[in-house]
Amino acid sequence: MRAVIQAVSSASVRVNGGEPRPIGPGLVILLGVKDTDTLDIVPKLAEKCAGLRIFKDENDKLNLSAKDLGYSALVVSQFTLYGDTKKGFRPSFIKAARPPLAVDAYELFLAEMNKQGLKDVQHGEFGADMQVSLVNEGPCTIVIDTDEWHKGEK
Repeated sequence: MRAVIQAVSSASVRVNGGEPRPIGPGLVILLGVKDTDTLDIVPKLAEKCAGLRIFKDENDKLNLSAKDLGYSALVVSQFTLYGDTKKGFRPSFIKAARPPLAVDAYELFLAEMNKQGLKDVQHGEFGADMQVSLVNEGPCTIVIDTDEWHKGEK
């Protein structure tokens, strides 16, 4: 799985032209699921995202997490995170998980994020038309790729 995380002052998602689903300060998480992923990594990924120390403390150091501060999260599914452009400029999404796995992983991730003690977890809908708006908290974008957790293991 891959999560692209942006620290934000505020954000919202509009699903299929409906009412915006806003959050205040916190995280926007774009979640991609690869065809080789398994659901057992989802709880650890949610814990890592909520616990990232990317917000400033009283000494102006990036030492606090969204969980520490009781901030919110906005989670959006993004199969395009696995677009392969090696053969040219038109992406192939061959590594992206098919809907049965991707939907299960996305829904489990939402449930696990709700367990992390955040103020609010808003979300898009898998496969829907989504318009995301955000005001970022500065140049802080983090990429977590769970494939990296297994490097060096036999």
